[in-house]
Amino acid sequence: MTDPATSSPCVLGWRERLALPQLGIAQLKAKLDTGARSSALHVETLESFLRDGAIWLRFTVRPGRHAPGIVCCEARALDRRTVTDTGGRRTERWFIRSEILLAGRRFEADINLTDRRHMLFPMLLGRSALHGRFAVDPARAYTQPRPPQAATDHP
Repeated sequence: MTDPATSSPCVLGWRERLALPQLGIAQLKAKLDTGARSSALHVETLESFLRDGAIWLRFTVRPGRHAPGIVCCEARALDRRTVTDTGGRRTERWFIRSEILLAGRRFEADINLTDRRHMLFPMLLGRSALHGRFAVDPARAYTQPRPPQAATDHP
């Protein structure tokens, strides 16, 4: 993983492609949003279950609007937190911690799982994940090459 304290921030556009290797997602379009505190991932389905005394989440992700398939994912639940959306509505959401691959950098971030089907991007990368790693230039978009297909750790 890249240590933000030892590297300078990379300048990215307001939208970029990233990978979630631990979830088996090789490429996903994301909106980089410095106004949002937390990161959010659109899930089609979501269920919680117990494994070895811990709460885990099973969910499905469609990597893109026109992507042919759905990725089935499992991750240990980090916790449930109240999130306030841009409309001021407060909802309780499940959070996971997952590795993100963006601009050749690997780092972990807390991500809430929610219904973003009416949004343009299946993922929103908030300022908590961006801080110290990236600067966002709103006049730019897709500044980075697509993540390599071999970026996933998932079978």
